[in-house]
Amino acid sequence: MLKTLDRYVIREVIPPFFLSLLIFTFILEIPPTMDYLEALVAKGVTWGVAARIVLTLVPQALGVTLPMALLVGLLIGLGRMSGDREAVALLACGVSPYRLLRPVFLLAAAVATVHLYVMIRAIPDANQTYRQIVYDVVSQQVENDVHPQVFFTNFPNWVLYTRDIPTTGGGWKDVMVAQTGAPDTMTVMYMAARGRLLLDRAKQTVTLVLEDGTRYSRRGDRGQSMEIYRFPTSLMVQLDPKTVFPESGKVIRGLAELTIPALQAQAREKLSNNTTAHQEILYIHQKFSFPAACLVFGIIGVALGLTVARDGKLAGFVVGIAVIFVYYAFFYLADAVTKGFYAGPDGASRTQLVAQIARWVPNLILLPFGIMALIWRARWAEGRIPFRSVVRLTNAVRGWIDTRRDATGAAPASPSASPSRPTPARGRVVVVIRVPRVAWLMPTILDRYIAGMYLRAAALSFAALLGLFYIGTFIDKTDKVFKGQASTGMVLQLLGFMTPQFIYFVIPLAALLGVLVTFGMLSRTSELSVMKACGISLYRVAAPLLVLSLGWSVILYGLEQRVMAQANEKASALDSRIRTGVWRTSTPLLRQWVVGRDGSIYHYTSFDPQKKSLQNLEVYRPAKDGWRLESQLFARDTTFANGQWLATTGWQQDFGGRPTWASFAERPVSLEAPDYFETLQPKAEMMTVPQLKRYIDELSASGFNVGPLTIDLQKKLAFPFVTVVMTLLAIPFGMTAGKRGTLYGIGIGIVLALSYWILGGAFAAIGKAGILGPIMAGWAPNILAAGSAAYLLLTART
Repeated sequence: MLKTLDRYVIREVIPPFFLSLLIFTFILEIPPTMDYLEALVAKGVTWGVAARIVLTLVPQALGVTLPMALLVGLLIGLGRMSGDREAVALLACGVSPYRLLRPVFLLAAAVATVHLYVMIRAIPDANQTYRQIVYDVVSQQVENDVHPQVFFTNFPNWVLYTRDIPTTGGGWKDVMVAQTGAPDTMTVMYMAARGRLLLDRAKQTVTLVLEDGTRYSRRGDRGQSMEIYRFPTSLMVQLDPKTVFPESGKVIRGLAELTIPALQAQAREKLSNNTTAHQEILYIHQKFSFPAACLVFGIIGVALGLTVARDGKLAGFVVGIAVIFVYYAFFYLADAVTKGFYAGPDGASRTQLVAQIARWVPNLILLPFGIMALIWRARWAEGRIPFRSVVRLTNAVRGWIDTRRDATGAAPASPSASPSRPTPARGRVVVVIRVPRVAWLMPTILDRYIAGMYLRAAALSFAALLGLFYIGTFIDKTDKVFKGQASTGMVLQLLGFMTPQFIYFVIPLAALLGVLVTFGMLSRTSELSVMKACGISLYRVAAPLLVLSLGWSVILYGLEQRVMAQANEKASALDSRIRTGVWRTSTPLLRQWVVGRDGSIYHYTSFDPQKKSLQNLEVYRPAKDGWRLESQLFARDTTFANGQWLATTGWQQDFGGRPTWASFAERPVSLEAPDYFETLQPKAEMMTVPQLKRYIDELSASGFNVGPLTIDLQKKLAFPFVTVVMTLLAIPFGMTAGKRGTLYGIGIGIVLALSYWILGGAFAAIGKAGILGPIMAGWAPNILAAGSAAYLLLTART
């Protein structure tokens, strides 16, 4: 039977445990999932399918966040007891810290049991279901992956380009499809007024349907043998189905989706072939070592939770994140050692032996640390402080310092000894200039007090949340490190490139939690009531927080306009190298397809910015009165000199009226300026607001659908103000949270952030579907949040 103390401790730990579980799950899984769901909903995926995708990701998140949430819950719950001197009262009643292990172990055992079920049964099934759903969605929505003004190269040896996509859907408008042969030749090109994709999952076929167009084909790199075929109705082009459908026709389970018997069978098969099976062995032991970590974290939580004391619940949150960092550092080092043992003829057997204990290394290291910390905490609490000689020496040094201070202390100077005020000389004219003090512009003591409290809470939240992003990325990429696809330096470099994006997400959350905690503390300690009694309104109290929120908005805007574009591009390239082993970069020097400002399509093998030259250049100029070719030009080398481009060794063919063909040894050609080929292909996330606005104006003047890009522009303008609207919304909630505790306020903050994120994705998807205007789609979350905040503030007692 559980005694009163056991039930009390469990009740104190359970609320912060569930709150930490919600926070960790939200931070690690929801933001990237919501970005992905926004694109799916915009493509026509129903909200029911989107909800199923989110639900199937929950077990994967719980496999990581359950031990973390238990540790943080213990630190916050026991820290609250220690801060309110309840731990001192227990010691006075003869209750040792060891006695607290009983309820903690009961709770840890329950969490470990749930975690064991999640690792063994829930994660493999949920991951496989998620992959199958995404596979079904993607295989049905490949047509929507082709974006206007962007070259689509996912199909081998084929390039797709469309000038516009109708808002009603159902295909593309003004389509160019090119089949590439050798690097410097173009064998077949289709230009059609309309196009769409047909996928047959049963037959595993992908068919490109083109309507009302022209087919241009030739042999070799000379246009003399050009064949032109006009198709007024429709033309079928078969594409490689492997890019859409797997060869087996079904989604094959990976290591994370295999059950323990399947992993054991795969390991035996590898060992029979004298091949290392350390990956399978690691996954098997991981299913048991992670639940066992709940018991280890239980001991550490008791030892450190009683030490957090008055530093507050956020301090316990940060300490928990630090311990989790240490756990995963040992986790990574153990796997790195396992990988290093695979060498020589007996490497497979030696690696198998090391792999069996690798997943248990973090538990084996942190368990003695937790036990020693608990022993030290118990001895300190009971008055039996270890290292008594050190304590005696400290007391002796302190007494000697006090004696010397008393012996050398000087008597205070008498008032008569103070220097007299100098008497100004007579006969002089003294001009006194008094500068008026603009007191209302300067921060007062109240402003500094509230701002200091707010900045401490926001800093703790920022550090903890940023740590969560690092942990989530680290866990996601370590598997590639263990397989040898990436090095430790590459993962650390990736974290560095992703830091601006992490900060961009964390600042609004930290600002929101900082306001909730600040007003919660002011309300709980009745300081807010005293301020109101002294005639200070709620609006005046919130003034410094609003000023700071505007500062966060400026930082967010600066990050987006100055830092994030370059950092995201480098992170994307490095992440592709880690995941696939191939560098993928969109740097302009490696592009082979570019669209000019006049609509001309450029294809070349390479561009040299030093020599300002293009190799194997082909220029396709569409007709002005229809979507067909007007002319085609090919040149082996094209160099910019003396203010113009000079093409050598090439030919040009005109298709207007009767086709004509002519070769040339050297001739000037009209192309875009050299710096145009050094510019990245326009992408909304890689452009500043002025650049995106100019790009939208150019497309709009040409008659293209710029709705999705306009929504992206409005989101870029609206998101930095999220700190202001969230601050306004958090003030009345923070006053309410003060009566129920800081944890209640943190929970409200997570719910508000989740609601804002969901609204942002929903309105953006609705806008890109053509149902809502771009301005409303981009600003709707801010408008709703600001309207709710205005109502709550106007109805609050100020």
